[in-house]
Amino acid sequence: MCGIIGFAGKSTRLSTLLDSLRKLEYRGSDSAGVAYINSSNQLISAKTVGTTEKLMDLLPDKADAGVTAAIGHSRWATHGEPSKKNAHPHLDCSRNLAVVHNGIIENFEDLRDRLLKRSHVFLSSTDSEVIAHLIEESYNGDLIDAVKRASGELEGAYAIAAVHKDHPGVVVVARKGSPLVIAHDGSRGLASSDVTPIISYTREVIYLEDGDIACLNAEGISILTTSGEPVDRPVSHIDWDEQAAEKSGYDHFMLKEIFEQPQALRNTIAGRIRDSKIVLAELSSIEQHIQKAESVKIVACGTSYHAGLVFKRFLEENAGVSAEIDVASEFRYRKNVCDANSVIVAISQSGETADTLEFLRKNRKNCSASIAVTNTVGSTITREVDTSLFLNAGPEIGVAATKTYTAQLLLLYMLAIRIAQTRGLSEEKAKDHARTLSGIPAIVEKALVSADRETRIIAELFRNTRDFLFIGRGYSYPTALEGALKLKEISYVNASAVQAGELKHGHIALLDESFPVFAVAPSDFTKVKMASNIMEVKSRCAPVVLLTDDNASFEDQLSVIKAPFVSEWLYPIIAAPYLQLFAYHMAVLRELDPDRPRNLAKSVTVE
Repeated sequence: MCGIIGFAGKSTRLSTLLDSLRKLEYRGSDSAGVAYINSSNQLISAKTVGTTEKLMDLLPDKADAGVTAAIGHSRWATHGEPSKKNAHPHLDCSRNLAVVHNGIIENFEDLRDRLLKRSHVFLSSTDSEVIAHLIEESYNGDLIDAVKRASGELEGAYAIAAVHKDHPGVVVVARKGSPLVIAHDGSRGLASSDVTPIISYTREVIYLEDGDIACLNAEGISILTTSGEPVDRPVSHIDWDEQAAEKSGYDHFMLKEIFEQPQALRNTIAGRIRDSKIVLAELSSIEQHIQKAESVKIVACGTSYHAGLVFKRFLEENAGVSAEIDVASEFRYRKNVCDANSVIVAISQSGETADTLEFLRKNRKNCSASIAVTNTVGSTITREVDTSLFLNAGPEIGVAATKTYTAQLLLLYMLAIRIAQTRGLSEEKAKDHARTLSGIPAIVEKALVSADRETRIIAELFRNTRDFLFIGRGYSYPTALEGALKLKEISYVNASAVQAGELKHGHIALLDESFPVFAVAPSDFTKVKMASNIMEVKSRCAPVVLLTDDNASFEDQLSVIKAPFVSEWLYPIIAAPYLQLFAYHMAVLRELDPDRPRNLAKSVTVE
């Protein structure tokens, strides 16, 4: 869950390198570092605990515009505590070579023991440092060959970038299991964990595949397979522009992305609803498998799991097919979960979620078809499934998912309707659903006009609260889960969620005047039961925040937020921005940075 970058070729200022590295901090950052070949062909390395802002003061070549090869790393600790010694880059014993790495090396202890016996000296407690020493062991003047030999000994996941003082103007990269994107802007080669730092220079990128090794320099890019054979990889065009990753006047990326949701939803719909018909051409190759499927297996983590819970309910109601969902970190250990009559739907915003990928690798061959729902074109998950559906929500920089969550819900509704159509859902009903979905962006846009002010008022009341319990029923239970997660992620409130019907089975024992409850209760078929649950809560003197809709009427003396009225199955999309804004304001009022919550990363690329 780190970010790596590389520049090779045209002379580059160090400020340019740090600006690019800063764009990867949203992936998670507790330390940062760079290594480069300066104009005197010296290898210089600097690293620090914290963000890239601290790095510039540590660099001896601040004004050096002659850097021809450079690598950088923004670290989120997985092996070894956050510290300067554990920060990347890592050097070899001779201090001629520097390496940055994203991933986890599973056999690092065996490799480290072997290297120690050969008199290598280790300065950190990370798994990544063994890579530098392995390359040193294999180096005989050919950096590409040394990286190839070293990577062949690694077990686990890695994206590597390396520079050597004997090879000015060259960066060598390799990947297996961890994402790595490369490009060339006409005068220099570029490498990064994702496209965010690259789009400032070019929108034509190459997503390396597992086992690829690439050499970047001023002349261009060359890619080799693990066997050393030259190979061409397809070039992808990135439509995102550089400004898409900027704050556009908002105080935080998270707030910007919450307000981008109407446009993100329009982008998700674009080309997929025509003449009141849902068109998902990506499903054409597996439509027969979908029609014959007896079950759908849904796998996801975190926010994507909450979207999957909504999808499961809507799919079962409309398609008449059994759907099962589990978090990927548990689903992957279960046996016999997939067979020739099942279809997998894997949901991952980044397309790099390690547990979800591992489930697919273990189970996709046993099922009849597999579908990925992701926001990231060219991500690893797209190469592990039969077909992919892209959110088209644009880049999401804030660590907490906002617009990608509502885009997931919208796309999953469309997927469920298409699956239902293959199994007998009437054309009239499908068109009715499609027309309803087409109107959702406008409803969200209208809701956001007042939602910001309303949620801030409620947040002011509870800014010092340490605990929160979210409750809901039906479609609103996954919504409650997502609300609790958002509050927990960015404001560090001890928030949890429970089915409202489970309150009396233990959870109500927690409640008193200092333990508020957030009830998600639209005016749907659950209204009467939810009203009863709210009375139970109030009788224990617990403060209540109610998120409902314009058609609802609940007892007074509640802190009430009213969203626009929609059909019960659509309420999760409409409710989400209110929950996101409530969490956002709680974080800001507590003087926390909602874009960079502690201990969290945007792309969970480790298990």
